[in-house]
Amino acid sequence: MQSRATRRDFLKQTAVTGAGILAAGHAFDLSLTTTANAKGLNVNQATLPIVDTHQHLWDLTKFELPWTKGKEVASLAKSFVSADYLKAIEGSNVVKSVYMEVDVTPAQQSKEADYVIDICQRGETPMVAAVISGRPNGDEFKAYITKYAGSKYIKGVRQVLHSEVTPAGYCLDPKFVNGIKLLGDLGLSFDLCMRAGELMDAVKLVDQCPKTRFIVDHCGNMSVQSADEELRAKWKKGMQELAKRPNTVCKISGLIASAKPSTWKPADLAPNMNFSMETFGPDRIMFGGDWPVCTLAASYKEWVEALKTITAKTSQENRKKLFHDNAVKFYGLS
Repeated sequence: MQSRATRRDFLKQTAVTGAGILAAGHAFDLSLTTTANAKGLNVNQATLPIVDTHQHLWDLTKFELPWTKGKEVASLAKSFVSADYLKAIEGSNVVKSVYMEVDVTPAQQSKEADYVIDICQRGETPMVAAVISGRPNGDEFKAYITKYAGSKYIKGVRQVLHSEVTPAGYCLDPKFVNGIKLLGDLGLSFDLCMRAGELMDAVKLVDQCPKTRFIVDHCGNMSVQSADEELRAKWKKGMQELAKRPNTVCKISGLIASAKPSTWKPADLAPNMNFSMETFGPDRIMFGGDWPVCTLAASYKEWVEALKTITAKTSQENRKKLFHDNAVKFYGLS
């Protein structure tokens, strides 16, 4: 039986080594072709405009993120603010970004939403929209989310479904389902961020909420290092079933954090990435940076170049859909 992993468990396998890389000042410089070539990265491709659909920020002087307090994610237990993101993406041609909630303590959800709306309004960074935190089965959810539904900056909601407080089947509670249906009524989406072996629960949720648009985060959270064939089979079936639902798309994001930080190559990521992209097709996939979580194994630029390398033989039209066009269309960005 599959164990129920927490957010920390998902990050634990790479966090310790990742912390060492960060401490050493590891960074990928596009001018350093020796570093790129060592990983088999293709650095000679034309620069694509990028919409980053999964940009995190957190200021620990303003917000509490309980999940960062374990020693296994020590490298993430500090503030990552807009200036840090701008430095991380320098030279990557990120033209727009969509903020992704960071699992703040529930009492701070409104504060987080207001914080990112303010960043979007100021227009000083690529951030133009946000997916905010919410608890769809909470008594206050309707009042909370209705308040933000009229904002042109708020595009959807996410609740992380692989934490210790969300057992298998959590998303199928009738109250939770009604909260997700409400999102559809309000024109908002819901991000599915859950255990790889539980994607069939997501299928059941999607089937009950045909008016709501869903995004599968991180290619369904299947670790690129996992040798569990039973789990991989469950993941593949779940992804295939989700792809049959027309109101569901997939975010090509996150999996870099499950790679071996010091030795990974694009070929290690390719099987999960290619399966996800082929299953959902070129019109229903979107790039997500997952910064700064990606830094557990790679810099932002390394991750972008790895994905460009994996998709090097894809048509330029379809690569532009992945990195830019699909996100603009899905989120209605201008």
